[in-house]
Amino acid sequence: MKRHLMLGGTFCALLLAAPHLALAAEPAAAAPAADAPAADANEVDAVIVLGQGQSRQVQTINTTQIEVLAAGSSPLRAVEKLPGVSFQSADAFGAYEWSTRVAIRGFDQSRLGFTLDGVPLGDMSYGNYNGLHVSRAVTSEDLGKVELAQGAGSLSTASTSNLGGTLQFFTRDPSQEFHVQTNATVGSDSMYRVFGRIDTGAIESLGGLRAYVSAVDQKADKWKGGGEQKQRQYDAKVVLPLGETGSLTAFWNHSERREQDYQDMSFDMIRRLGRDWDNFQPDWNKAVGVGAVLNNPANYAGPTPLLNGGYWTGAGTNPYAQYGVVTPDDAYYAGAGIRDDDIYAVTLKHDLGEKVRFDLTGYGHKNQGQGLWYTPYTVSPGYGTAGSTAAPLSIRTTEYDIDRKGLIGNLYVDLGAHAISAGFWTEDNDFHQARRFYAETLAAPSRDPLDFQSNPFKTSWEYKFNTKTTTGYLQDVWTVTDALKVNFGFKALKVENEVSTIAGSAMSGKIESKDNFLPQVGVVYDLPGGVELFGGYTENMAAYVSAATSGPFASQNQAAVDYVRDNLQPETSKTFEGGVRYKTDRFQGVAALYHVDFENRLASASTAPPILGLPAVLSNVGAVKTKGIELAGQYRLTDAWSLYGSYAYNDSTYEDDVPGAGGTVAMHTKGKDVVFTPKSLLKASLGYDNGTGFFGNLGVSYTSSRWYTFENDGGKVDGFTVADLTVGYRFAGETNAWLRDLEVQANITNLTDEDYISTVGSGGASKADPGGTAMTLLPGAPRQAYVTVRKRF
Repeated sequence: MKRHLMLGGTFCALLLAAPHLALAAEPAAAAPAADAPAADANEVDAVIVLGQGQSRQVQTINTTQIEVLAAGSSPLRAVEKLPGVSFQSADAFGAYEWSTRVAIRGFDQSRLGFTLDGVPLGDMSYGNYNGLHVSRAVTSEDLGKVELAQGAGSLSTASTSNLGGTLQFFTRDPSQEFHVQTNATVGSDSMYRVFGRIDTGAIESLGGLRAYVSAVDQKADKWKGGGEQKQRQYDAKVVLPLGETGSLTAFWNHSERREQDYQDMSFDMIRRLGRDWDNFQPDWNKAVGVGAVLNNPANYAGPTPLLNGGYWTGAGTNPYAQYGVVTPDDAYYAGAGIRDDDIYAVTLKHDLGEKVRFDLTGYGHKNQGQGLWYTPYTVSPGYGTAGSTAAPLSIRTTEYDIDRKGLIGNLYVDLGAHAISAGFWTEDNDFHQARRFYAETLAAPSRDPLDFQSNPFKTSWEYKFNTKTTTGYLQDVWTVTDALKVNFGFKALKVENEVSTIAGSAMSGKIESKDNFLPQVGVVYDLPGGVELFGGYTENMAAYVSAATSGPFASQNQAAVDYVRDNLQPETSKTFEGGVRYKTDRFQGVAALYHVDFENRLASASTAPPILGLPAVLSNVGAVKTKGIELAGQYRLTDAWSLYGSYAYNDSTYEDDVPGAGGTVAMHTKGKDVVFTPKSLLKASLGYDNGTGFFGNLGVSYTSSRWYTFENDGGKVDGFTVADLTVGYRFAGETNAWLRDLEVQANITNLTDEDYISTVGSGGASKADPGGTAMTLLPGAPRQAYVTVRKRF
């Protein structure tokens, strides 16, 4: 009751910021520039104009919605307010990659598509083999807008995983005028963030060339346990006009991310140890003590041994209890994710006469990464021998190297009533992955978990993968009458995944995903009075994954790879959607219905604590039926006050049991709810912003319960409600130069200090978990506060 009163009082007492949200349909042609001029400030869509006349539902948020978040927040935190979007993360910024999850219309993150200025980001999963997370691809201050398509993405989207929705991120263009932007943030858990950007403005002596260079440095302690999370990012972008209609654009972004992990938890651990439990760091002696117990042969000897398989048998006294734990998996010393990335692209856009235009993008991405943890299951060499200084644990890494290059081309032809578009995407991706172990010392840690590790004493496995992707599409948008528009087209897709072995179980060969006809059709009918009807149908396919930790190669078994190649089919989806849009000067809204047939679904059920990283066995879990409704609306109460709300209901269920050997049933999943998918999502925000002086925003988000078990036997996580508050002040028209163009903003995340589980599935899904022992949960961050000062020179 106290929390609800706090929310109500805050709604009434504080000045709050306008959402500036557009409920739109994705244009069939190229997207407008991120710095397009704003519409009349009296209209409800003053920042992003509602894109009438399109057949697929797409929402767009602009930089205002990103800036209102706590500095350093992932843009996914802004996207989560859109209908049908479920977002979760264990940190206040939504940027901690191990915990970050986004799901749309029942499709988890691995089955969505993501791009940055058209360049593919892969599926943004942890340990991504073909891309990187947007939090590393660009700093949030350099984003211009984000576009979401809840159904399958447009035919031109460069993705091989977008069975469900597509998120397209667009960077801001350099300004026409010279200026310097500086931001500084401090807050909870010793957090600081410093950002700076220099815009050159248009340089007439260089043909109007304009550019910017930015840099950001951020560091914060974890909100529980020891360790820190930090990132440095450098972005650069150049735009050179070519005549009146053409341009040459290039960007290069470099990221250095270092994140220490939170411990994956289970219901049992939360009951025994509390939500604030975490790994041992900085207490090295406890981590060494647990390792010594686990690796002591005397604990496994005799008629009534203390341990079996590393776990206490119940005989005598639990030997782990002296270190505050019950099992060796309750806590490790530490875990971390380390990533260095460079992503770059050059895009040429130009007209070929009055009726034809084209764009061509060449891009590249290089990544080096390690995911590590201190494991007591493998001791350092020499442990247990006389005089040895080796520790009864070691550092285990999963190591990644990506080197991919690609080319994207689009051609647009205006034939009056028919707008023809065609294009292609090709990519060659070399991915190198290995599992290694590094020695540690008994007395104290000799390695920094936030450094790249070197000089391993063991390599368990090491593989090289090559993925060749080729896609093409053709589309016609036919304007039948002024009120009726029809679009139809198709996409062809071919992906070849090849593996070769350097160390470990031998694997070789090639697996292919191919479909030459994936159609997409849609219709829009414009009615009088600002009403518009729309509908569409899309088919899509997801390619296999080239990695030793997921997909067909995760078995690390040649026979399994051969079986997938000869018997299994790639996942496919068929999406039907339709709805109505309505717009007036003060209100805009959308209501949509959808139905999805998801077939040939592939999944792996976890059989051990996730951090152990044991190979998974890919299996077909049959089909999924999904249906739902999405509602969203924004009403501008006055020129400064606005109210936004959205509701989404999703019903996703498995259509089949999972077959086992000899006609048995491996998992009883028929009719069960799909894992990780909430049925209801409710979002609301009240905002105030008149352009100067005070501004603010209060947002509330409700997420219903979710399952992490395929059989819905145990593993149900309660729903939760979280509120975030932003208040700030802009100094405008000041005579004092230091106050002019100065802005101060305060953010409070999780305003009511809700105690909830945010991330579900950090360790994957389980068949069943009636005892609540699956380590696949991460509690959400408690209430935290941050203050940001922005100054433009």
